[in-house]
Amino acid sequence: MSDALLRLEGVNTHIGRYHILHGVDFTVPRGQLTMLLGRNGAGKTTTLRTIMGLWRASKGHIHFNGRDITALPTPDIARAGLAYVPETMGIFDDLTVRENMILAARNGEIDPKRLQWIFGLFPALEKFWTLAAGVLSGGQKQMLAIARAIVEPRDLLLIDEPTKGLAPAIIINMIEAFRELKSTGATILLVEQNFMAAKLLGDSVVVMDDGRIVHRGAMAELAEDHGLQQKLLGLSMDSHQ
Repeated sequence: MSDALLRLEGVNTHIGRYHILHGVDFTVPRGQLTMLLGRNGAGKTTTLRTIMGLWRASKGHIHFNGRDITALPTPDIARAGLAYVPETMGIFDDLTVRENMILAARNGEIDPKRLQWIFGLFPALEKFWTLAAGVLSGGQKQMLAIARAIVEPRDLLLIDEPTKGLAPAIIINMIEAFRELKSTGATILLVEQNFMAAKLLGDSVVVMDDGRIVHRGAMAELAEDHGLQQKLLGLSMDSHQ
């Protein structure tokens, strides 16, 4: 079994007077794609933001690659090898696709071979390379957001709902891109509401409810257990294919 690249131990997060995460414990195995599932408001986005230090854990510890990163500033966490793609994507609309990518690269330089590999994943980015990112479609902006995260090799990708609101054809493209990323040995923690994508991509799964972890296991097992899907998520994956 793969060793844990990321480990959360008893993580609590407060946002103002609201207690959002309640003792969150789970691991992300190295070289696997771990799905983080749950109903709306379960605490998934808060978990990703807490890992990145955008919101501070009020209790507990976050270990990454054997190092306690709980109290590190967000820039230091990013420099340690984590990349975060928020649900809002974080694209600079007034900058070109090229400029968005350069901003995400260390020292402002993109390795040409890696760029060609990224163009293979997302051909639209090459087509619109010199255009303002604001003219891209929603799906193309999502492609750019993910491309920014992988413009350099990262130890861990945290990605929040990459297929939300996308057309079926774009979702299929996203699934293929994530399969390619998996084939390179990338470690990914993926929040997703599209259960077809979750079933096709996930190696392991963590399910949240009300700021707590209520299930951990193999994604394939959850995909086959419709009763457990109904219990944990309130619906069957079959209804989302």
